[in-house]
Amino acid sequence: MKKQKGFSLIELLIVVAIILIIAAIAIPNLLRSKMAANESSAVGSLRSINTAEVAYATAYPNIGYSPDLASLGGVAPCNALPGGACLIDDTLAKSDTQAKSGYLNVFGGVTAQGGINVTYTLLGKPANRGTTGQRAFFTDQSGVIRYNSTADATVTDSPIQ
Repeated sequence: MKKQKGFSLIELLIVVAIILIIAAIAIPNLLRSKMAANESSAVGSLRSINTAEVAYATAYPNIGYSPDLASLGGVAPCNALPGGACLIDDTLAKSDTQAKSGYLNVFGGVTAQGGINVTYTLLGKPANRGTTGQRAFFTDQSGVIRYNSTADATVTDSPIQ
Protein backbone atom coordinates (compact mmCIF):
# COMPACT_ATOMS: atom_id res chain seq x y z
CA MET A 1 0.00 0.00 0.00
CA LYS A 2 1.15 3.51 -0.85
CA LYS A 3 1.71 5.98 1.93
CA GLN A 4 -0.22 9.22 1.31
CA LYS A 5 1.51 12.56 1.59
CA GLY A 6 -0.15 15.70 2.90
CA PHE A 7 -2.44 16.73 5.76
CA SER A 8 -5.68 15.19 6.84
CA LEU A 9 -8.89 17.21 6.99
CA ILE A 10 -8.83 17.20 10.81
CA GLU A 11 -5.31 18.62 10.90
CA LEU A 12 -6.31 21.42 8.52
CA LEU A 13 -9.41 22.25 10.57
CA ILE A 14 -7.34 22.47 13.75
CA VAL A 15 -4.90 24.88 12.10
CA VAL A 16 -7.78 27.06 10.82
CA ALA A 17 -9.35 27.08 14.30
CA ILE A 18 -6.06 28.19 15.87
CA ILE A 19 -5.71 31.00 13.30
CA LEU A 20 -9.28 32.17 14.01
CA ILE A 21 -8.62 32.22 17.77
CA ILE A 22 -5.48 34.30 17.28
CA ALA A 23 -7.37 36.69 14.98
CA ALA A 24 -10.18 37.05 17.54
CA ILE A 25 -7.60 38.12 20.11
CA ALA A 26 -5.56 40.39 17.81
CA ILE A 27 -8.24 42.33 15.90
CA PRO A 28 -9.75 44.20 18.90
CA ASN A 29 -6.25 45.25 19.97
CA LEU A 30 -5.56 46.47 16.44
CA LEU A 31 -8.77 48.54 16.46
CA ARG A 32 -7.92 50.06 19.85
CA SER A 33 -4.44 50.93 18.57
CA LYS A 34 -5.92 52.59 15.49
CA MET A 35 -8.32 54.66 17.65
CA ALA A 36 -5.43 55.73 19.88
CA ALA A 37 -3.43 56.77 16.81
CA ASN A 38 -6.41 58.75 15.48
CA GLU A 39 -6.79 60.51 18.85
CA SER A 40 -3.09 61.42 18.86
CA SER A 41 -3.41 62.78 15.35
CA ALA A 42 -6.47 64.84 16.37
CA VAL A 43 -4.57 66.41 19.28
CA GLY A 44 -1.66 67.17 16.96
CA SER A 45 -4.05 68.80 14.49
CA LEU A 46 -5.53 70.99 17.22
CA ARG A 47 -2.04 72.05 18.31
CA SER A 48 -1.17 72.95 14.72
CA ILE A 49 -4.36 74.97 14.38
CA ASN A 50 -3.68 76.78 17.68
CA THR A 51 -0.20 77.72 16.45
CA ALA A 52 -1.60 78.83 13.10
CA GLU A 53 -4.24 80.99 14.83
CA VAL A 54 -1.55 82.83 16.80
CA ALA A 55 0.49 83.36 13.63
CA TYR A 56 -2.63 84.56 11.77
CA ALA A 57 -3.52 87.06 14.52
CA THR A 58 0.08 88.32 14.44
CA ALA A 59 0.19 88.60 10.65
CA TYR A 60 -3.23 90.26 10.37
CA PRO A 61 -3.67 92.35 13.54
CA ASN A 62 -6.59 94.27 12.01
CA ILE A 63 -8.52 90.95 11.70
CA GLY A 64 -7.33 89.05 14.80
CA TYR A 65 -8.00 85.31 14.80
CA SER A 66 -9.13 83.73 11.54
CA PRO A 67 -12.87 83.63 10.87
CA ASP A 68 -12.74 79.95 9.78
CA LEU A 69 -10.37 77.04 9.13
CA ALA A 70 -10.21 77.71 5.40
CA SER A 71 -8.58 81.09 6.08
CA LEU A 72 -5.63 79.32 7.69
CA GLY A 73 -4.99 77.05 4.68
CA GLY A 74 -4.41 77.46 1.01
CA VAL A 75 -3.61 75.40 -2.06
CA ALA A 76 0.05 75.14 -3.07
CA PRO A 77 1.66 77.18 -4.49
CA CYS A 78 0.21 79.48 -1.91
CA ASN A 79 0.22 83.26 -1.69
CA ALA A 80 -0.49 84.33 1.87
CA LEU A 81 -3.66 86.43 2.08
CA PRO A 82 -6.25 86.85 4.84
CA GLY A 83 -8.59 84.42 3.02
CA GLY A 84 -5.86 81.80 2.67
CA ALA A 85 -2.88 82.44 4.90
CA CYS A 86 -0.95 79.23 4.02
CA LEU A 87 -0.32 78.44 7.71
CA ILE A 88 -1.70 74.87 7.68
CA ASP A 89 -1.99 72.32 4.90
CA ASP A 90 -5.16 72.33 2.86
CA THR A 91 -6.25 68.89 4.15
CA LEU A 92 -6.30 70.23 7.71
CA ALA A 93 -7.99 73.44 6.57
CA LYS A 94 -10.85 71.34 5.14
CA SER A 95 -11.08 68.98 8.12
CA ASP A 96 -14.36 70.56 9.21
CA THR A 97 -16.12 68.74 6.34
CA GLN A 98 -13.66 65.95 5.47
CA ALA A 99 -12.41 63.79 8.31
CA LYS A 100 -8.65 63.79 8.85
CA SER A 101 -7.46 60.59 10.55
CA GLY A 102 -11.04 59.81 11.59
CA TYR A 103 -11.69 63.22 13.19
CA LEU A 104 -13.62 66.31 12.14
CA ASN A 105 -12.36 69.69 13.33
CA VAL A 106 -15.42 71.90 13.77
CA PHE A 107 -14.65 75.60 13.99
CA GLY A 108 -17.03 77.10 16.56
CA GLY A 109 -16.60 80.68 15.45
CA VAL A 110 -15.03 83.84 16.75
CA THR A 111 -15.97 86.66 19.09
CA ALA A 112 -15.20 90.13 17.79
CA GLN A 113 -14.52 93.31 19.73
CA GLY A 114 -14.15 96.51 17.75
CA GLY A 115 -14.08 94.54 14.49
CA ILE A 116 -11.17 92.35 15.62
CA ASN A 117 -11.62 88.64 16.35
CA VAL A 118 -10.42 88.17 19.93
CA THR A 119 -11.56 84.58 20.63
CA TYR A 120 -12.16 81.34 18.74
CA THR A 121 -13.32 77.83 19.61
CA LEU A 122 -12.51 74.55 17.93
CA LEU A 123 -13.95 71.08 18.49
CA GLY A 124 -12.20 67.93 17.34
CA LYS A 125 -14.70 65.08 17.35
CA PRO A 126 -14.55 61.53 16.03
CA ALA A 127 -16.31 61.03 12.71
CA ASN A 128 -17.73 57.76 14.14
CA ARG A 129 -17.45 57.58 17.93
CA GLY A 130 -16.29 54.15 19.01
CA THR A 131 -14.86 53.32 15.58
CA THR A 132 -12.50 56.12 14.55
CA GLY A 133 -11.99 57.47 18.08
CA GLN A 134 -13.58 57.64 21.50
CA ARG A 135 -12.65 61.03 22.94
CA ALA A 136 -13.68 64.46 21.65
CA PHE A 137 -11.33 67.42 22.07
CA PHE A 138 -11.87 71.16 22.55
CA THR A 139 -9.54 74.12 22.35
CA ASP A 140 -9.80 77.89 22.20
CA GLN A 141 -7.53 80.95 22.14
CA SER A 142 -6.01 79.87 25.48
CA GLY A 143 -4.26 76.98 23.67
CA VAL A 144 -5.40 74.44 26.30
CA ILE A 145 -6.72 71.22 24.74
CA ARG A 146 -9.51 69.56 26.72
CA TYR A 147 -11.20 66.18 26.26
CA ASN A 148 -14.44 64.36 26.96
CA SER A 149 -14.86 60.60 26.55
CA THR A 150 -18.65 60.49 26.26
CA ALA A 151 -19.79 63.70 24.54
CA ASP A 152 -18.47 66.72 22.68
CA ALA A 153 -15.78 68.42 24.75
CA THR A 154 -16.29 71.94 26.09
CA VAL A 155 -14.31 74.59 27.95
CA THR A 156 -15.35 73.00 31.28
CA ASP A 157 -13.80 69.57 30.57
CA SER A 158 -10.45 68.32 31.85
CA PRO A 159 -7.28 69.31 29.99
CA ILE A 160 -5.18 66.56 28.42
CA GLN A 161 -1.94 65.71 30.20
